[in-house]
Amino acid sequence: MKKALLLSCGLLAATFLSLGQTTKSPAAVQPKPADSSASKKPTSKAKSYDQVITKEAKSKKGLFTTHQIGDKFYFEIPKKHLGKDMLLVSQIAKIPNGLGGGYVNAGTSSHEQLIVWEKFQEKILIKIKSYAAVAADSLPISLSVKANNYEPTLYMFDIETYSKDSSNVVIDVTKFYSSDIPAMSGLDASLRETHKVRNLDASRSFIRSIKSFPLNIEVLQDFTYNATKPSATAYTETISMQMNQSMILLPEKPMKPRLFDQRVGYFTQRQYDYSSEELKSDQKTYIQRWRLEPKDMAAYKRGELVEPIKPIVYYLDPATPVKLRKHMKKGVENWQKAFEAAGFKNAIICKEAPTKEEDPDFSPEDIRYSVIRYVASTTRNAMGPSVSDPRSGEIIESDIIWYHNHLRSYRNRFLLETGASNPNARTLDTREEDIGEMMEMVISHEVGHALGFPHNMGASSSYEVENYRKADFTNKEGISASIMDYARFNYIAQPGDQGVRYIRQMGPYDSYAVNWGYRLIPDAARPEDEVPTLDKWIEAKAGDARFRFGNQGTTFDPSSQTEDIGNDPIRASTYGVKNLKYVAQHLAEWTSKKTNDYEDLIELNDELLGSWSRYVGHVTTMVGGVYEQYAKPNQHISTYNPVPKASQQAAVNWIISNVFTNVEWLINREVVTHNMAGYIDRMRSLQVSPLNRMLSVETFARLDNSGLTTPNHYKTIDLFQDVRGGIWSELASGKNIDRYRRNLQKAYIERLKALMTDQAPVVLMSRESYPVAQSDVRSIVRGELKALQASLTASKAKFADKEVRYHLDDCLERVSLILKPAK
Repeated sequence: MKKALLLSCGLLAATFLSLGQTTKSPAAVQPKPADSSASKKPTSKAKSYDQVITKEAKSKKGLFTTHQIGDKFYFEIPKKHLGKDMLLVSQIAKIPNGLGGGYVNAGTSSHEQLIVWEKFQEKILIKIKSYAAVAADSLPISLSVKANNYEPTLYMFDIETYSKDSSNVVIDVTKFYSSDIPAMSGLDASLRETHKVRNLDASRSFIRSIKSFPLNIEVLQDFTYNATKPSATAYTETISMQMNQSMILLPEKPMKPRLFDQRVGYFTQRQYDYSSEELKSDQKTYIQRWRLEPKDMAAYKRGELVEPIKPIVYYLDPATPVKLRKHMKKGVENWQKAFEAAGFKNAIICKEAPTKEEDPDFSPEDIRYSVIRYVASTTRNAMGPSVSDPRSGEIIESDIIWYHNHLRSYRNRFLLETGASNPNARTLDTREEDIGEMMEMVISHEVGHALGFPHNMGASSSYEVENYRKADFTNKEGISASIMDYARFNYIAQPGDQGVRYIRQMGPYDSYAVNWGYRLIPDAARPEDEVPTLDKWIEAKAGDARFRFGNQGTTFDPSSQTEDIGNDPIRASTYGVKNLKYVAQHLAEWTSKKTNDYEDLIELNDELLGSWSRYVGHVTTMVGGVYEQYAKPNQHISTYNPVPKASQQAAVNWIISNVFTNVEWLINREVVTHNMAGYIDRMRSLQVSPLNRMLSVETFARLDNSGLTTPNHYKTIDLFQDVRGGIWSELASGKNIDRYRRNLQKAYIERLKALMTDQAPVVLMSRESYPVAQSDVRSIVRGELKALQASLTASKAKFADKEVRYHLDDCLERVSLILKPAK
């Protein structure tokens, strides 16, 4: 989970505090630490403790003592915690269906910010703090850093009273947690605009609970908003949601951070260090990781496996079905071997949650406990969020979230992607051992996120495609070099391939990445001192594709794609499509004919179309594709290398043969006769999507740039000519043009029209603007339109079918109007 947090201004805060003390007590003129605002109860208008915290109070001791009196809530804050760094995490607990178009989920963190509680006169302030800009306190520039990064005040409270020994201050937090504060809200400006949110309805909003634990406080809010366009039950004009606010005390001494290197995938924290001797601020990026320290440092230095002082422990939610617990436990502890590569034994452990009798104070909401939560929800997903210290990147806690229906997605994908060669997958009642292994690997994947690892979408491309058909290779190496890739199943193996592995597993990259991020370098005093050693670890694996990190964020690298396997997208997708054709022929046999119901057949058929579209997308990425390989200058490796011309042409030809033609097999007659779902339009959409992606401005920009480093490169004009030849091949052959092709040909003309007429410059992913009107694109498009106009004029007489002739007449008219718009 990535964070974006702000900055500290302790000097000015201390100044304000000192001024406040001076006006209240003669003792305050003596220098004092900022977190001890007064040793005696100051003279004020505050009520006595017993007047505020009455006998009716329901109190709970923890980080702060919390009190509830009727519908009012109070925090009793120890003065020793004033000025201490805390993390405020705002997380969506429950949301209505369809909020944000379905892209916002329960469990999503909406805000994470560093805060401090400060006393100013007879007020308590919550200040938002940041470590995004820092400088050593001993340097003069630290004064400027603090003065130019003054933190905002999130909220100000009146002091209601003091504890009887004056060591604590008491504030009323009811209004704070009942208000619609943007910095803590689950509805950002975009969502408010989308759903036309007018305001928070105070009469229907309340604090559901406040719980205090030794290191954190958890507040559950029920908020109801008046909204003109709610995502569900529109007639109510209401959006109701629950928010969970976690306030977490950060460690007194931050962990020593480790500098990030983009050649190894980690979630990160960023800072601008103004202590640098360079002529500019020095941006430092630290990785997110747990704090692991060996019990026996001497043995650790000798290279022995040593247990950590505090291992990473996950507890199983008591709501987890008993038969699934062993798979979850194994999924967590699969990482033990990876941590051994970093010198730690039993570094990560999974336990059953204690019973009430064993530990009455245990709670999944206690920040001291990381829990695998089992959520009764129809959502098909799993998540591995974590909370980290923005000062150092130390991961403080994480909860793995498993949604009940997630295994249905895996059952479906297992059937569709492996059913052609795997008899065990040809059923709606997947074997428990297969389901258990799938769950185990999903948990391992999500735990990887919670350990600091993002997706490594390049991991599966390190294996040769043909190796996926070999039992010895797949059972040893799995189907990807990392569990962090989205490489779920072996969809390459063909009927007759015996003994191959179908389900993913941990890979060599996982141990390598754990070693790089978690192995201690004891003799390095500063993060910068670690860099030479860290570089050596990377360079020792250079050239071995299994240890390459492939960023998920790219849309142009065919070797770093989601849901793909193998190092050749064309060959892999050819095998995948061949398997889907077999499955399509037998889908009714494996579903509706067994259940006497069409629900599963229709659902699986829709997902089959999705699988086909993914395989097509893997090949489409090769067109205008660029391989990305992170490196440092001393490695003498080019970071970006265009896909060779021959490979791009082969990709275009594959799409022409497998996407622009020969798609009738995708229409399942058994499904169509029992489900009016508009399959003709669905096919149009599936064909047009790769067409538009190939003929996109982003593709043209990459093709243009590739000419700077590759003389014999695939050019934009080559792409246009190849695509036109493939889409309009009937004009030369006289072959009948079916409805799928007619739709596609019209879409082609519409795409060229857009390229000719759209006025606004296109902003690419690199945030650079590509001025289409000033490039060669329109010149080429105009030439292609003229060539098509001539072909249509010369060829339309070949076709006797009236529907086809009308289609060609229409296409000719459309082309003519683009070239010479009507006045």
